[in-house]
Amino acid sequence: MSTPSSERPLVTTVDALLAEQGVRAYREFLRVPVMSLGLFAPAPGHVDTQQPHEQDEVYLVVAGRAVLEIGGTRTPVAAGSIAYLPAGEPHRFMEISEDLRVVAVFSPPGPTP
Repeated sequence: MSTPSSERPLVTTVDALLAEQGVRAYREFLRVPVMSLGLFAPAPGHVDTQQPHEQDEVYLVVAGRAVLEIGGTRTPVAAGSIAYLPAGEPHRFMEISEDLRVVAVFSPPGPTP
């Protein structure tokens, strides 16, 4: 599936996205003028080296567990956790469980992958 970039509705599942994602830790699956959405599904042992983004970001943890470090403060997150990160806020996932799955929403859209 290519990244949909129109204003058409999209309905999918995490399993469908994972089947298409392959070995990449992050895959964007929707891009429209006001936001982009992606799935973060790191392999065991993944080290999150992301840098602060120029966009506001929302994370929705849909499976697994991790510690989300935001500006030096560490907070455990698990399925059902939601985090908002304003643009420029340093953050990263640590202590990532084997089955971590996070939907990331960037607004405005993040850089083209």
